[in-house]
Amino acid sequence: MQKKIKIAKKILVLVFILLSTGGFCFKSKAQVVQVIDTIKTKQQADTATINKKPTLKHDPKKATRRSLILPGWGQAYNKEYWKIPIVYGALSIPTITFFYNNTVYKETKFAYDARVKAAKVGATNADSTDFFSLQPIYKTAGLNAIQSVRNASRRDRDYSILWFLVVWGLNVADATVFGHLKNFDVSKDLSMNIKPDFNFATRSPSISLTLSLKSTTKKAIVAR
Repeated sequence: MQKKIKIAKKILVLVFILLSTGGFCFKSKAQVVQVIDTIKTKQQADTATINKKPTLKHDPKKATRRSLILPGWGQAYNKEYWKIPIVYGALSIPTITFFYNNTVYKETKFAYDARVKAAKVGATNADSTDFFSLQPIYKTAGLNAIQSVRNASRRDRDYSILWFLVVWGLNVADATVFGHLKNFDVSKDLSMNIKPDFNFATRSPSISLTLSLKSTTKKAIVAR
């Protein structure tokens, strides 16, 4: 009887050892599977990060250089396409006035020189070929009047070149300034905000300056 009890105890101990070993092996396999899944997830995240195209930061220098090369190119880089017609419209004004004044200057210069040569030859002979090719208005107009128009058209032509360069410079300045503003925060959470307002006390429009003090501490998010 005692032998049977001892044998039963040994069997129970052996069963307990086997069960314990099996449970340990089961836990180990579960842990291995969990580790493998974690590694796979990390590898997939790394692969997605590598394959993801980097977001290029807006470079104001590119907008400046492009506007120097071609008017409106910097505005296109800033994605402000509505400004391109304005740029070319502003540049067209001094361009048109340049060609117009240049044409008037050439006509009046030629007429003045022809009248001077005809005056030297003599009004009776008037054998100057240039004099006969003049328009009737230049044949009868006084030399002082022709000279005045010639000088004014030459001056206005030179001013047209100056205004063309000024407008081109404004085009470059606009592309540079708004290229820098592309990286600025223009959301409603700005610490300072300027906006138009109406003063009911004086019954007149005014400008209000709003300052908001932000807290640098972040609120803790409680997960439920």
